[in-house]
Amino acid sequence: MQVEPTDLSDVLILTPRRFGDARGWFSETWSAAAMAKAGLDLPWVQDNHSFSAAKGTLRGLHYQSPPRAQDKLVRCSRGAILDVAVDIRAGSPSYCAWVGVELSAENGRQLFVPKGFLHGFLTLTDDVEVQYKCSDVYSPDHDGAVRWDDPAIGIDWGVSAPILSDKDAKAPLLAAIGTPFPMGAA
Repeated sequence: MQVEPTDLSDVLILTPRRFGDARGWFSETWSAAAMAKAGLDLPWVQDNHSFSAAKGTLRGLHYQSPPRAQDKLVRCSRGAILDVAVDIRAGSPSYCAWVGVELSAENGRQLFVPKGFLHGFLTLTDDVEVQYKCSDVYSPDHDGAVRWDDPAIGIDWGVSAPILSDKDAKAPLLAAIGTPFPMGAA
């Protein structure tokens, strides 16, 4: 597995090796032993799988607050997405900075999004499936969202009118809610 840093500390791109032959290919998308050597010794407890029918669907920006905060390992198993992580750790030198990485079924890349970061993605094709591991279970009482077009964050999604859920369309600005993630305590 190739592990690459991004411009945001702790957000990593993981690209599993693919072994192919005339039948197709095989890829090991997670190995606890290999990832522990890379510093990612995490107790994955939940796997999620989403389907988005239309190009231009935006899901996010989401988080779970402590004590139910989640690390996520995201991959696109059908189609392509722009996957985005935003640092909202109070006191972080990269507070409100974001990174976007194209994940696709073709490139096999995965994005590791640690606790203390917002997460969201935009579908770049029709018929997209996204799968991700979480280090804690979903907790409605700790579920939160920030507006996808928050000007304080300034994400360049490449679209002006994405397809949104009601929850995401009504999400508040980060300034209205503050951050539940003190630096070093996420």
